[in-house]
Amino acid sequence: MHIIEPNTPAQFEKYFRLRFDTLRQPWGEPEGSERAEDDATATHAMLLNDAGEAIGVCRMHLTTPQEAQIRFMGIRNDMQGQKLGDQLIEYMEKRAREMGATRMMLHARENAVNFYRRNGYEVEEESYLLFGTIQHYKMARQL
Repeated sequence: MHIIEPNTPAQFEKYFRLRFDTLRQPWGEPEGSERAEDDATATHAMLLNDAGEAIGVCRMHLTTPQEAQIRFMGIRNDMQGQKLGDQLIEYMEKRAREMGATRMMLHARENAVNFYRRNGYEVEEESYLLFGTIQHYKMARQL
């Protein structure tokens, strides 16, 4: 397995397909809802298995020169529970430090809070309710 930053149309097609399949389709959201207006300026990472299949995705952008934010983190359902997300977090934290960030923040779904805690993040506050049902928590850590 290895992590790439997608940069071809075929790679981005795999990347956005997995983002949709893991983060939007299960809640009946339409295709296209997995995309964000600032995707063109974000750093994207995709974890590929040895067959070249996308098994994990994540994106990061700077909110300030010192703070980065992780968004759209997803691991293919059949691959969850194997600590694969740890690799994406580590990769994005390294990239954020390279950009000068000293803090990483994110909004975690309730069922992902313990995953992020295990990776050194602490809950700062309850943040928002996605799709009227998925509670999110603002979490952060120093880099």
